[in-house]
Amino acid sequence: MRGFSPAVTGRPEGLRYRMPSMPARIRFADGSHAAAIADIYRPVVESTAISFETVPPEREEMARRILETTRHHPWLVCEIGGRVAGYAYATKHRVRSAYRWSVDTSVYVDASFRLGGVGRGLYASLFAILAAQGYFNAYAGIALPNAASVGLHEAVGFKRVGVYQRVGYKFGEWRDVGWWQLELRAHEQSPAEPLDIEAVRARPGWAALLARGEPSVRAEAA
Repeated sequence: MRGFSPAVTGRPEGLRYRMPSMPARIRFADGSHAAAIADIYRPVVESTAISFETVPPEREEMARRILETTRHHPWLVCEIGGRVAGYAYATKHRVRSAYRWSVDTSVYVDASFRLGGVGRGLYASLFAILAAQGYFNAYAGIALPNAASVGLHEAVGFKRVGVYQRVGYKFGEWRDVGWWQLELRAHEQSPAEPLDIEAVRARPGWAALLARGEPSVRAEAA
């Protein structure tokens, strides 16, 4: 699922969750969130071409992915009323060394919580953490068409940079993937090495970075 970034997923619109008085909490993901994350991701795999996976990962596989990702990069969940409303994470953009200041990002929001600012809030916290780690560029790959995801990414500052045409085949059709780029911080002539996530979590300002996006969720959910 790396790199594919739907804005809304999950339950039908008719089951949209109301959250006027429930403040959001953005947390660092761990294995205890795996089942809820798998539940959000499952319908994306089974019913849409948003993800190019064809078999939805179960809780154990999702827990493994969370553990692997969070060795170096952030994986966040947004909780509202004790439920995981969405999640966002970053991964290495490419394997070769010169790419190491860039990351791929993805965000998934349960459709029950759409229009509540969950995706925007998760991304605000994720980008703040990534900038603190020393990353400069974030990329998002969006399987097209996906107007909701394109709208979210462009609203938070991503710029379209190109399209991989007919790069994937799912549900009997060839699919395009568009790519968007966000500058996380001003580029430097001699950048320092990016920090592992644990180094940033150990700093006094970690809680503020993690909570950066919470006001966006509360404001739009009120």
